[in-house]
Amino acid sequence: MPTPTFSQIGVEAARRFSRESEAQYAWDPGVIVDVREETVPVDGGSIPVRIYTPPDAAAGSRLPLLVYIHGGGWVLGWLDSLGLDALCTYFCAKVNCVVVSVGYRLSPESKFPGPVEDSYAALEWAVKNAASLGADADRVAVAGESAGGNLTAAVCIMARDRGGPSVKFQMPIVPVTDFSMSTESYRLFGKGYGLDQEDMLWFWRRYLRTDEDGTNPYASPLRAKDLRGLPPAFLMVAGLDPLRDEGEAYGERLREAGVPVTVRRVEGKPHDFLLLPLGGKERDEAVAEIRRAFADTSKKGGTSPP
Repeated sequence: MPTPTFSQIGVEAARRFSRESEAQYAWDPGVIVDVREETVPVDGGSIPVRIYTPPDAAAGSRLPLLVYIHGGGWVLGWLDSLGLDALCTYFCAKVNCVVVSVGYRLSPESKFPGPVEDSYAALEWAVKNAASLGADADRVAVAGESAGGNLTAAVCIMARDRGGPSVKFQMPIVPVTDFSMSTESYRLFGKGYGLDQEDMLWFWRRYLRTDEDGTNPYASPLRAKDLRGLPPAFLMVAGLDPLRDEGEAYGERLREAGVPVTVRRVEGKPHDFLLLPLGGKERDEAVAEIRRAFADTSKKGGTSPP
């Protein structure tokens, strides 16, 4: 019997299905780090964040800070999911940085711009509290996959527009960057490759209040009129992903705006491969890029919002 689409089973059933099926995609990061949770105040409430720290971090140390924003179509996802926890653990240990994983409020309970505002508030909180986290407020990166890649891009634009915090590096992974869903990769891979166009439309309908929201650059970063002044980026897309073309288009827009950017297409891989056991090689590549960005920031002082 074929697996039902999210649009056929509804929000609560989709969340239960995701919880129940995650074990079959689990992988062992092979490292152990210290983990604790904190609560971050946001407009109208609070959200949890999960903080990962290398176990051998010296007292008073100031490690680089990575704010990580999970995917799940803005509707699914939780801080202790096996794939997300493994990835944050891996980044923490292999990059040797503090990771703050953001538990933004989900849609449709919190529609746009709720999740992006929560993610921005978490970034502000992490930078403000960097010293108590054992982190360096001058070496901050933001990363996330899928809808989290969308929020990563949006938060970086928001930080530029609002004059801070200063983000030195961004890593949108298989990101959603546009509401249109009209690219060639949607035609090629919009059915039967793990992320169907029907489900993507369902996610958008749960996230946006109206179609007009889809034109907002904080929802569709590709539609931003001006991308100048954004932090350097490493953008990873999957060759078998309907989101491939819009991710690459966003990378090209960044390049045209003078933002240092590397776009890496991983051929033969489906959407969200970095959270799967098959993403080992690319996880190491992502680690190398983050480490390089933090090293460059130490040498050059990084970039700041205009």
